[in-house]
Amino acid sequence: MTLLRSTLETSSAEYAANRDAMLAKLAELDAEHAKALDGGGPKYVERHRRRGKLLARERVELLLDEDAPFLELSPLAGWGSEYTVGGSVVTGIGVVEGVECMIVANDPTVRGGASNPWTLKKTFRAADIAWENRLPLINLVESGGADLPSQKEIFIPGGRVFRDLTRFSAAGIPTVALVFGNSTAGGAYVPGMSDHVVMIRERSKVFLGGPPLVRMATGEDSDDESLGGARMHAHVSGLADYLADDEVDAIRIGRRVIARLNHRKAGPAPLAPPVEPRYDPEELLGIVPTDLKVPFDPREVIARVVDGSDFDEFKPAYGPSLVTGWARLHGYPVGILANAQGVLFSAESQKAAQFIQLANRSATPLVFLHNTTGYMVGREYEQGGIIKHGAMMINAVANSTVPHLSVLMGASYGAGHYGMCGRAYDPRFLFAWPSAKSAVMGPRQLAGVLSIVARASAQAKGRPYDEEGDAAMRALVEEQIEAESLPIFLSGRLYDDGVIDPRDTRTVLGMCLSAIHTAPVRGAEGFGVFRM
Repeated sequence: MTLLRSTLETSSAEYAANRDAMLAKLAELDAEHAKALDGGGPKYVERHRRRGKLLARERVELLLDEDAPFLELSPLAGWGSEYTVGGSVVTGIGVVEGVECMIVANDPTVRGGASNPWTLKKTFRAADIAWENRLPLINLVESGGADLPSQKEIFIPGGRVFRDLTRFSAAGIPTVALVFGNSTAGGAYVPGMSDHVVMIRERSKVFLGGPPLVRMATGEDSDDESLGGARMHAHVSGLADYLADDEVDAIRIGRRVIARLNHRKAGPAPLAPPVEPRYDPEELLGIVPTDLKVPFDPREVIARVVDGSDFDEFKPAYGPSLVTGWARLHGYPVGILANAQGVLFSAESQKAAQFIQLANRSATPLVFLHNTTGYMVGREYEQGGIIKHGAMMINAVANSTVPHLSVLMGASYGAGHYGMCGRAYDPRFLFAWPSAKSAVMGPRQLAGVLSIVARASAQAKGRPYDEEGDAAMRALVEEQIEAESLPIFLSGRLYDDGVIDPRDTRTVLGMCLSAIHTAPVRGAEGFGVFRM
């Protein structure tokens, strides 16, 4: 065994300051998550309960196996927008009858569960994850269809929801719809295109057009039950496969549907039983400095995440600003790439490209731990080929076909974000710590570049430069970029799958690895041309 030995001074003032700062960020994060948990607010939650209905997360909890965890995804969707935090839908991965499933649950306390632009983006992300990892998709449906005031933003792209359901079915990925209330207009196609449909007597209402629309369109007078009630669909139209007595019964039937799927994982099982790290994950709170310009050793993170703190480092003496090596996480083999000193040089880029190729040869998933300011700049490095070497690393990441998992721990700036498999490079999952920041470059650097360009422009035109205006501009830009690089802002736009407590990193990655291995794991057979 190649055991990592921690040198973290948990009794130091620096560690204490880092820990306090992380706990403060976690408290802020909890306050934002509470907004998603509140749904449409006390008034609409109470109205929903008066109707004898369960809340979205209560439905999910009953659906899951007893004591099974639920990896909620994108809980901050829509943060900072005009829409309710959470996107009026709950998505995540949980185990139902021993089967890992993607669960999508409309939140009817938010405008009746109607879909807004963030609902779509969040649902699409959940569908992408289910598709790539071949996870059965369970929809807990109660939706009024499109949020009509925002129809211009959701009607055209919204059709993808129905396309995805038919593609899943054709690919042998099961789809199940449990209908708890109204499933109107476009929402009616969710049960209509699912493999298995459960409806509830006197509760479920599924129709393309409700009584008012039918009256306007055809002049026909109809009631809810004869037009789209659960009993009608079970006895007349045949849309309902199962008729439940109440919500709990619908969930029971849904669990039995999953139990009868005979769904098996297509990927390899863990190589060994999981072994807890030798160091306390609680200590992850104090590793990342409050000032991200101060480097930290990512081995301290790895030692508290991987099985037994056992890590075989690859090329430890070459390209030391990037730590690469092999480990197991909850029994699954992984390759890890972790930024050490922030900057990526030519040696680090070449090392990463080779390591990624080796991982693909052995069909080993890759974990990227971000703390990078990007690729090095300057005359010496440009002449030394930093562009072609950075391109080599990005080429390897872009064409790698083993599953990628990314965690933003600290900085993730510029093309370094791309080389470390940021969102644009389609990692299977991407999470951020509350300490993370991501942008084209740091706030001071970006403001400084704009200042230099403006100063040069004024000089070229023979005009005096406004120093007071420059200072005000720099302060404004720094403030804007700082706000837009924070994880809550980025998570609100679904640029990650959630902001997580550092102490949960091992558990989250373990759940992701288990989900990933529902599908086959295969390495790339070739890469693009590497400039040498």
